[in-house]
Amino acid sequence: MSNQLSAQIAQLAKQRILILDGAMGTMIQTYQFTESDYRGSQYADWHCDVKGNNDLLAITQPDIIRFIHEQYLAAGSDIIETNTFNATTIAMADYDMQDISKEINLAAAKLARQAADKYSSPDKPRFVAGVLGPTNRTASISPDVNDPGKRNVSFDELVEAYEESTHALLDGGADIIMLETIFDTLNAKAAAFAVENVFEQRGEHFPVMVSGTITDASGRTLSGQTTEAFYHSMRHLSPLSMGLNCALGPDLLRQYVDELSNVADCLVSAHPNAGLPNEFGEYDMDADEMSAHIKEWASSGLVNIVGGCCGSTPEHIKAIADVVASSNPRAIPELATKMRLSGLEPFIH
Repeated sequence: MSNQLSAQIAQLAKQRILILDGAMGTMIQTYQFTESDYRGSQYADWHCDVKGNNDLLAITQPDIIRFIHEQYLAAGSDIIETNTFNATTIAMADYDMQDISKEINLAAAKLARQAADKYSSPDKPRFVAGVLGPTNRTASISPDVNDPGKRNVSFDELVEAYEESTHALLDGGADIIMLETIFDTLNAKAAAFAVENVFEQRGEHFPVMVSGTITDASGRTLSGQTTEAFYHSMRHLSPLSMGLNCALGPDLLRQYVDELSNVADCLVSAHPNAGLPNEFGEYDMDADEMSAHIKEWASSGLVNIVGGCCGSTPEHIKAIADVVASSNPRAIPELATKMRLSGLEPFIH
């Protein structure tokens, strides 16, 4: 089943550029939910504040989350992402909700599955990417500048958390597992290890998407890797796609997408922010401006899968889907493909 799924998505990606969805958090903010809304009837008596726990809304406001998914599908998304960016036990500990992490992942995946099935058709199948976010801790960097060796999470703790989330996402109907917004490659390594463990336990492999984050103009992830180094450090997963998302708008992200496109022997994905946040933390790049940038990426042969991150809306995704419809998807570099098939590793300086 999963091997067929990988082949199906890969075949579609040869025919056209595939469309991801846009920002979930941006859409949630438009509802201006109160503390009571976040709690719902299920957690009305919870002992600490939960406002801001967007992942919990899969349980307490399921109709809204499903509707947001449907808006992106109506805009043309081929792949929608589950509302589980912070749904690991590690991140849920901020709300003392680590014990319901599994329930949140399961509920979120089911909502996305329902929406995808509603919009799926033989000529345009829709897919659910179960999102594993980076967590709010880092295995590579000390949280204390005075103690460089200090860590607030271990590799094993990350693996345990990611395994639980992965099982729940697949149980809920996810087609793909997406390691998203990676700022620390060691965290991503833990996620990758957990995902492979889960696949082995279930006796079935699913497509994996990997997306890192270039944090600023240095062109590196928070843990210090360039785009190319990040790619080479994660390619052992043989992912369906490698990509970049968040932190930067399409204008500033382009050079790094180009860098990835030149080396990746798999599909290349990108879902940038709608520009940089203004002084109010809002994103000002409108759908026309964002889609113009993405159109240039597509016409330059840089991408196979595109969407939006922070600040993007269904309007942005529809505009992106419209402008890339006439562009051919990026061709995987012939040399990289031959090296992969022969089992040879690229030489890394």
